[in-house]
Amino acid sequence: MNGHFQKQPEHKQSQQVQSFYEPALKMLEKIYQAKCGNLNRRGYPADNAAVTKEELAQQMAYCFRITNWLAHQVITSLIKAEKVQSFGGYVKPKDGEG
Repeated sequence: MNGHFQKQPEHKQSQQVQSFYEPALKMLEKIYQAKCGNLNRRGYPADNAAVTKEELAQQMAYCFRITNWLAHQVITSLIKAEKVQSFGGYVKPKDGEG
């Protein structure tokens, strides 16, 4: 499937990647809130919470039944579309969203 997806016309590939935006953002928000809660329980500021790109990709691949490659493409696309904050190997929801 991965090879088939990579050979699709560019606009169809973009559409398929973008179709995962909403569920990916919901998943990111869920993981992020859990991380905020963990930091709060330990007495650290929740502002320091972030989700690794790899953790998000693995959760997306498992829950959405997609390849890890496609999950990383979705994350990269979300970053380029400025739907999430990205720094290093971490992402978190944009301020004011979720």
